[in-house]
Amino acid sequence: MNCLECGDTIIGRSDKKFCNDGCRNAYNNKHNKDASKLMRNINNKLRKNHRILQEYNFVEGKAKTTRNKLTSNGFDFDYFTNLKVYKNGAEYRFVYDIGYKYLEDDWILLVRKE
Repeated sequence: MNCLECGDTIIGRSDKKFCNDGCRNAYNNKHNKDASKLMRNINNKLRKNHRILQEYNFVEGKAKTTRNKLTSNGFDFDYFTNLKVYKNGAEYRFVYDIGYKYLEDDWILLVRKE
């Protein structure tokens, strides 16, 4: 059997696909490049959104701000980790442990899961 990355003959187990860790890493990095770049960009946006939200002063797990203030800080409303709809119809978008709900007149309620 030959190494999938460099083509050298593999010595060892019969199910081995690479001659060493360097070839295995190089092969996997090449094959996961596009997905990794996309996922890395999305994760960076989620982390940035979370950093922005956690800077607020939460009192009893709640805080208020405006959409404009979040946007001016670089918050991207297209990226959140989950959507929770409660029985009363209230929709909260969460970025990990911090959620937000749209209120009237550009206001946004922030909540932190304890």
